[in-house]
Amino acid sequence: MHDSVIALGSNIGDSTTILNAAVKTLHKVPGITYKMKSSWYRTKAVGPAQPDYINGCVTISVDLEPFKLLEILLEIENQFGRERKQRWGARTLDLDLLLYDDFILHTPTLQIPHPRMTQRAFVLVPLAEIAPDWVEPVSKRLIKELVKEVDCSDVYLLTDN
Repeated sequence: MHDSVIALGSNIGDSTTILNAAVKTLHKVPGITYKMKSSWYRTKAVGPAQPDYINGCVTISVDLEPFKLLEILLEIENQFGRERKQRWGARTLDLDLLLYDDFILHTPTLQIPHPRMTQRAFVLVPLAEIAPDWVEPVSKRLIKELVKEVDCSDVYLLTDN
């Protein structure tokens, strides 16, 4: 089994309901064992003008290779109506594979760890909640250290988690 982290985000539709349903869908996938979910956070969108996002993270254990896990995540996004019209555009569901053990991989279709995760408060805040002592393999630094270096002023805990 491999420990992994998935970031979840949504800003189209009833985002909290969509994200909770996506977590339940992950629970049902053979080869994925759900471990922990962060709280949900409201965050400002990155990219073109669009509604705020609801973001969070889950830790899982997987008996799947990274490319198979990515394929499953893309299938789940499609089940929830994800359309890829514009880079960093609004979406019903976004599932990003952030970490896979301490694995480092750079291919045209998959990069592990996620290449921008250490610069994004909307990733690091929920991740620090559930995996503060995970070592990000490129920087060799703890998540709880990395989160202190990003501007978290636009990340708000949702009270109805």
